[in-house]
This record gives sequence, structure tokens and C-alpha cells, in this order.
Amino acid sequence: MAKAHVYADNIDTDRIIPGKYTKTLDLSSLAAHVMEDLDPSFSERFVQGDVIVAGDNFGCGSSREQAPLALKAAGVSLVIARFFARIFFRNAINIGLPVLEIPDHTIQSGDEIQFDLATGIVINVTRNETYQANQLPPVMLAIMQEGGLVAYLKKHKDFILS
Repeated sequence: MAKAHVYADNIDTDRIIPGKYTKTLDLSSLAAHVMEDLDPSFSERFVQGDVIVAGDNFGCGSSREQAPLALKAAGVSLVIARFFARIFFRNAINIGLPVLEIPDHTIQSGDEIQFDLATGIVINVTRNETYQANQLPPVMLAIMQEGGLVAYLKKHKDFILS
């Protein structure tokens, strides 16, 4: 089970990973600074495998790919939002960060969450609530399950090139 860390609407990529840390390719450095401007105690409370839950427009702002990369490197197992900024959503899928849209969730910080990415079922064990996420197209699900677009293309190169 994963613990939920819940945030409000319009969390932009600069709040996910401050711009001053994006000049590196060191993923552990990115991971160390996830959410620090938005939630300074995040790194103290977060346990690898936990879930980030947000309201509307998560990942808005720049098209910075470091935001989903930093979340993935930190060990975020899933990001749930009512809806995502489109570029963040696509970047997350491309790097293999699991994301699900649930327009009507009532998940609270600290709730224990279970999920099945393939079916889009999310269970809030704490509140005994079950949600059906917006279904992902099969190719997007496959890309996430392979760990991102590069891994997907490497695995399916024979099929794609034929």
C-alpha cells in the first residue's frame, strides 16, 4: 500500500522541481529536491512507493521534462490528479511515470492507496472508496509499463520497423 500526499490545483513544474536544480542530469539530485518549494517537509514524510494526489491542472507551466523525471527518480509510484496539464501528462508517459486522472476523487493526505494501473482502479483503503480512473489508451499503458517510450521502442523495434 502507498500513502497519499495530496496537493491543490495548478501545481506547476517549478513547484514540482525548482528550476535552479534542472541544470543536471543526475537523477538522484533531482529526486532530492522534489516538491521542496511547495512542501518543505515532503522529503521527510515521503517513502519510496508513495502516491502524489492533486486537483486540477497538475504539472502546468513549462514543458520541463525534469518534473516527471524527478518524481520518478524520487520513487513516486503513481500521480493521481483530477486532470493533468497535457504536456506534463505526455512527458510522464514518455518517461514511464504512472499517471491516472480521476476527476471526482476525495483522497486526503495520509490515506492508504492501492491501485491497478492496467484497469485504472484506485482503492482508498483508509476510506473504503473505489475510483475508476479515466481509461488510458492501450499504447500509453504499454509505454508506461515498459518504463517509458525509449524502453518501449527498444523492445518493439522489430514490430515498429516492419
